[in-house]
Amino acid sequence: MGISYKNLDEQTRKFMLEELERDIANGSLYLSPRLNSTGQSKWAELLRKAIMSFDDDWLADQLRVYMESHEESRTRSGEMKSKKVPVTAPETLAEGEFNRFYARGLCARAIAEGISEVLVYRGKEVKQPRPESQARVGTRIAAKTLLEDLRKSQGVEPALGIPAGPNSGLTICLP
Repeated sequence: MGISYKNLDEQTRKFMLEELERDIANGSLYLSPRLNSTGQSKWAELLRKAIMSFDDDWLADQLRVYMESHEESRTRSGEMKSKKVPVTAPETLAEGEFNRFYARGLCARAIAEGISEVLVYRGKEVKQPRPESQARVGTRIAAKTLLEDLRKSQGVEPALGIPAGPNSGLTICLP
């Protein structure tokens, strides 16, 4: 089950879509190496459909057939080794990227509506919340600062830590 987004409405979706189109135009849309070649070619359109009408659960369901079965990873000794892609990879990718565009869209919306801050909350319960994630719940972040951070951190964890990495369950809402 994906994240519960408090402000996922038509207005927020409009701003999310603008953020997606911005990345596509800039050539900066994140493409997961866990997607096979067909999945990489369909990624933008699937993400667009999810943003326009669905959510991260729908996106994860669509991605299941487009995931690589194996990936290369480096062992502690530095050797390269092939390992199976986790069965949870579609959920992790869908949730992480949908949440990122939701946060970007919501920040852009907040700015347009004259709201200077957004509020961090836990949108999905997790079995063992990380202490650093728990500490962020209830905090306020400047919408402009968060939007700038998310725009420049595709494929890596944002400097501000929101969204807070894979499976954190954290997202934002309007105050």
